[in-house]
Amino acid sequence: MDKEKIEQLQKWVDASDRIVFFGGAGVSTESGIPDFRSQDGLYHQQYDVPPETILSHTYFERHTGDFYRFYRNKMICLTAKPNAAHKKLAELEQAGKLLAVVTQNIDGLHQMAGSKTVLELHGSVHRNICQVCGAVYDAEWIMLTNGVPHCEKCGGRVKPDVVLYEESLPEETLTRSVNAIANADLLLVGGTSLTVYPAAGLLRYFRGDHLVLLNRDATPMDEQADLCIREPIGKVLEQIQVRDKA
Repeated sequence: MDKEKIEQLQKWVDASDRIVFFGGAGVSTESGIPDFRSQDGLYHQQYDVPPETILSHTYFERHTGDFYRFYRNKMICLTAKPNAAHKKLAELEQAGKLLAVVTQNIDGLHQMAGSKTVLELHGSVHRNICQVCGAVYDAEWIMLTNGVPHCEKCGGRVKPDVVLYEESLPEETLTRSVNAIANADLLLVGGTSLTVYPAAGLLRYFRGDHLVLLNRDATPMDEQADLCIREPIGKVLEQIQVRDKA
């Protein structure tokens, strides 16, 4: 671990009170949730139908049963617990230094760690909504059902509140994310390849003091960043001291 880089990050965290964290799948891999695009990720595993196809709106509509088989097996991980990164971000928010977590993850681990302002660009497995009456079911309920889940109130088909391929990001979440990033004085970006749009495009709204990339691999934004730390995010953030705003 590069001590100088950690010290630099600590100085910027100390000097900031409008931090925003923008994160992707790499934040949750330390909690045992597989990512998609890394060497061992879901997209490099062999399936009869590619995961990108299964996780599309068209596939959900045409092959709902097969979609749910994949969704239960690969997208819901109820045993996962928040790691050091999730906990540190919750601590920063509690100390009045962090404005928001903007996440591409759908696992709810930020909320589990205690974060309050979590903007979920791709939705959450913990919300599954009846397409007829709007009743909401949690992930535990989905895991207890078989085949295509139907609403207990009206019998309508239940769909995960997760943004599938071919679907738009939620408008309100997008607006709030843009506002948070635009108002940040320090933007921490972690665990994301920055290749998934429109989410990755949100970084262009940042006008603050310092952009820090915490990512295992190189990203297209490395050259624009003020600091790049290529280490596991949890290991980096657990070294940062959280001091209350004076």
